[in-house]
Amino acid sequence: MSVGLYSANTLAIERYGPVQTYAQSPFHTNSLSPQLRSGFGLSANTIELYGTGTIASIWAETSDYQLDYYQNQIALGGKWQINEQWQLDLHYRWNYAGNNHLDTLTTHFHDWFGIDQNGRDMVDDHNFNIYIPEYGIELSDFRGETLSHGYTAYLQYQLVEQTHHGLSLGMALYFNDAEHGIFSSTKFEQALQLNYGYRHQKHQLDAILSITHRKTPSVFEQLPYRSTTWSTGASYQYAIAERHEAIVQFMVYEGTSNGDDEFSKPSTEFTLAYRYRMDQSAIEFSIIENVFYADNSTDIAFTLGYRYRFDGGF
Repeated sequence: MSVGLYSANTLAIERYGPVQTYAQSPFHTNSLSPQLRSGFGLSANTIELYGTGTIASIWAETSDYQLDYYQNQIALGGKWQINEQWQLDLHYRWNYAGNNHLDTLTTHFHDWFGIDQNGRDMVDDHNFNIYIPEYGIELSDFRGETLSHGYTAYLQYQLVEQTHHGLSLGMALYFNDAEHGIFSSTKFEQALQLNYGYRHQKHQLDAILSITHRKTPSVFEQLPYRSTTWSTGASYQYAIAERHEAIVQFMVYEGTSNGDDEFSKPSTEFTLAYRYRMDQSAIEFSIIENVFYADNSTDIAFTLGYRYRFDGGF
């Protein structure tokens, strides 16, 4: 395995690809949302173990509903490049409501960059409220409650693997433990995604196009879910120096609702991240901010992740 090896002129490395993050829009993050993945596979027989922690502040207020709460995530998983063609990725994600004290920071962040507060500065900090009366959803004071448990199995086949271009096709199966979460959606969901990658010297670009299938929600039964939703996005990674990388990512998720509301509009998330590489591992820090539609996604989210690679020796 060639992790951490750089050419003096080209910084040629086996890259980590897109940063390890997940969708943060309220309904997308508690269901199956395809992740940005590299169009390139790993070296055959390589195993990568990873873990991430995310804190987010959710705020959305319209004439029809209000969402004001904190969302936290812990994710653990691993991927195995079985051979040159096949890769398997298994991971678990726990979303829960806990006071991460982001309201003050979020307000200051919006002030610094001239972003409209959208009513956030008119209510008390550190609330846990979800009111969507039209769909029979009225939750309050749920601090400390589990939002969802999600288990995902992803299998990928490498279609093309060249020096500068990579193309892979993947399928994901998702199970949501709906009996132990107040924000769970459907129990089983499936997704198909196409991943493309381009790399040259210090630069790498990855892009995906995916479709997700789901049935009627098991908890919010009155919510008019779309049975299929599309997602697309791209990630650009730049090797600043031997151990330092800057990453910019952008994802667009089709709205989950089929009704006449803000959740029917696309959820658009912009991610800015930094990666520090070690000999066989990497630490990642990312900031996720919603753009374009303020009332169907998170205000801001912070993710810290660790990834470790080694030769499985099977």
